[in-house]
Amino acid sequence: MIYLDAGATTLQKPPAVAFAVQSAMRRMATPGRGGHPPAMRAADAVYDCRCLVGALFGAQPEQVVFTMNATHALNLAIKTLVKPGGRAVISGFEHNAVLRPLHHIGANITAVGRQLFDPADTLAAFDRAVTPDTNAVVCTHVSNVFGYILPIEEIAALCRARGVPFVLDASQSAGLLPVHLAELGADFICMPGHKALYGPQGTGLLLCARTPDTLLEGGSGRGASRLPDMPPELPDHAEAGTQNVCGICGLAAGLRFVQQQTPQRLLAHEVRQRELLTSLLTDVPGVRLFTGEPQSGTLSLCAAQMDCETLAARLAVKGVCVRAGLHCAPLAHESAGTLETGTVRFSLSAFNTEQEIFRTADLLKEILA
Repeated sequence: MIYLDAGATTLQKPPAVAFAVQSAMRRMATPGRGGHPPAMRAADAVYDCRCLVGALFGAQPEQVVFTMNATHALNLAIKTLVKPGGRAVISGFEHNAVLRPLHHIGANITAVGRQLFDPADTLAAFDRAVTPDTNAVVCTHVSNVFGYILPIEEIAALCRARGVPFVLDASQSAGLLPVHLAELGADFICMPGHKALYGPQGTGLLLCARTPDTLLEGGSGRGASRLPDMPPELPDHAEAGTQNVCGICGLAAGLRFVQQQTPQRLLAHEVRQRELLTSLLTDVPGVRLFTGEPQSGTLSLCAAQMDCETLAARLAVKGVCVRAGLHCAPLAHESAGTLETGTVRFSLSAFNTEQEIFRTADLLKEILA
C-alpha cells in the first residue's frame, strides 16, 4: 500500500506513538480524579504533553487546551469571538470547520483572497476587508486542498495593528511550518493531533491567548468541585469531563518525533516528494496540476479523461490511497474554479519515499491511458 492521504490523517506513525497509547491504557487513569499512582501518572503525562506543545508553539503550558480535534478547537475559538450577527473575515480557502460554525451562529461572513498561490493578492484583500467593526479574522495557514501557504504572519500583523482578534487554523501546518502563539499575537491557534503532529485520531489542541467561552460544562477535578460553573483558570475552564489520556500520550510521542526531526526537515522532505510527483505528471495529456508558490507537500489535480472519484477509486484498487472530491472545503474549490469537479489530492508525510512517488506516477499514467 502507498498511503498519500496525510492531509486527512497520517496513517504511518512513529512506533513510539502506538507504544505510548498502549502503555497509557494499561497504566494510567484520569488526571485530577484521585491521588493514587494511576491518576498521578496520568496527570504527569498530560502535563508533560502540555509542555511539549508549549515549547513547539510558543505557549505556556496552561494556555494549552486539549480538544477532540481541530474542529472542536475552532468551534471554541470562533464562538468565543463571533456572536450572532457579528462580522468575521475569512480567507477564500477555509475548511468547513471554519465556515459551518460561522454560518450556524448567523455571522456576517466576508471571504477574501480568492486567488490561488497569490500571497500579495491575499494580503491586499485582507487589508481592504479588515475594519474596526470586524469581530474576528479566521484564516487557514495552508489550504488543505491545494497546499497554498497563506501569508499568515502579515495577516496577523495587520490584525494586531487594527485591534482585531485573529484565529489561526493550523490544521495543515502544525509540525511543518513556524507556528508561534506569542510571536503571531493570535488570540487562538487551532490544530489537530492526527496529521503532521503524528498523534492518534481524537486529539486536538487549542492554544489560548485569552480565555475561551465554554462549549461543555462538567467535571474538572483538581479541587474545584464546589463551583457551580467551570473553574475560571485555564486549562480547566475549557476541559470539561474525562480527557483522552491515551490519545494525549500518543500525541506526546508524535510531538517528540516532530521535535527530533524538526518541522523544517519534515516540510522539506514533503516538498521534495511533491515536486518529484509534479515533475513526473507535468506532461501527462489531459491532467491539470495545481501548483505554485508558496506550496506545502500537497498536490491536487484534475484529469480530463476521468472524474476525480473514479480516478481515486482506481488508484485505491492498485494500492494507492488518495482523497478525491471537495475535501470538506467547497469555498476553496469555489475560489479555484473546481467546485463542480473537485480534485484528486496527494498529501505527503515523513514516511513517503521516492520509490512510492515513481510507482504512483506510473500507475496514474497507466489508469489514464
